[in-house]
Amino acid sequence: MHADPDAQRLLTLRFEEHRSHLRAVAYRMLGSIGEAEDAVQEAWLRLSRSDVGDVENLGGWLTTVVARLCLNGLRARATRREDSLDDRLDGAGRAPRMPDPVLAREGGVVDPEQEVLLADSVGLALLVVLESLAPAERLAFVLHDMFSVPFDEIALMIDKTPAATRQLASRARRRVQGRAPAPDPDLARQREAVSAFFAATRDGDFDALLSLLHPDVVLRSDGGVARAGQSVVLNGARIVGSQAALYSALAPFVRPVLVNGAAGVLCVVEGRLMSVMAFTVTDGRITAIDVLTDPDRLDLVDLGPLT
Repeated sequence: MHADPDAQRLLTLRFEEHRSHLRAVAYRMLGSIGEAEDAVQEAWLRLSRSDVGDVENLGGWLTTVVARLCLNGLRARATRREDSLDDRLDGAGRAPRMPDPVLAREGGVVDPEQEVLLADSVGLALLVVLESLAPAERLAFVLHDMFSVPFDEIALMIDKTPAATRQLASRARRRVQGRAPAPDPDLARQREAVSAFFAATRDGDFDALLSLLHPDVVLRSDGGVARAGQSVVLNGARIVGSQAALYSALAPFVRPVLVNGAAGVLCVVEGRLMSVMAFTVTDGRITAIDVLTDPDRLDLVDLGPLT
C-alpha cells in the first residue's frame, strides 16, 4: 500500500476515472453485475499494492488486469459447470445461463452507471450468446470488437500469437452474428411488438402470435437451481408460439420495463417478481425471447425504482 496519503488520494482519483469503463468490460466478459464489481474491486486492490509510476497508460494496465481476472473467472466457472445442473441438455444443446439483466423503468431516467453498462446496445440476447463462447474467444471478441483493444495486446493476455487471437475473435464474431441479430433501434416499434405478443397470448390468437414471431425465433429460459425444469431452449415460431400460450395467464401481471435498453417486461404477482422477459425485435418481428425465472436472482431485484 502507498504510504504517502497524497499519493494514495491521487491514485484513487486516477482509478475512479477508469471505474465505469472497467465495469463495462467486466460485465460484458462475465454477464454478472456482482462478479463484475468484484473484478473491478480486485483490480483496485492490485493497483494499490503496485508501483505504477512508470506505467504510461494506466487505463490499458487496468483493462489488462480486469480482463485477466475475468478470464480466470470464466475458466473457473466452466470447470464448476462440469458436474452442475448447467450440464443438462435439451433439444438445442446446453441449457443457457442467463446473464444478469440491467433493468430500468421505461421512460424513466437511466442511472449513469447503468448507462455505461448498456453502451453500444449490449442486449441480453447478445450476452446470452457470449455465454456459449470459450473463455479466450469471449475475451478476444469483447476486448477487440467492443472496446477496440489491439490484437497484439490481447494476445499477451491469453498467451497466443496476434494471428491466433484474431482467429478467435473472428470465430466468435461469426457465432454472434448468426445467433444474436441486431435489435430494432426504434424502441417504440419494439414495444409495439411486445404488447401485441401479450395481446395475442391473452386472446389465444395463435395466428396473430405466429405473425409476430420470426420463423427462426429462439426462446431461452433460465430457472436456476430452484426451477431447473424451466431451463430450456426452444426454436421455431410454432414451437415457441405453443409455449407462449402458457404465458396467457401471466399477461395481466406483466409490467413494461427496459431490459438492457430494450423492450421487456417484469411479471409481478402479489408484489413478488416471478420473471424477467427480454425481447429482441428485428424488423417488427420477435427474433429472441430470453426469460429469467431463477428465484434466487429475482429476489435480489429492487422493484421500487422499476414500478
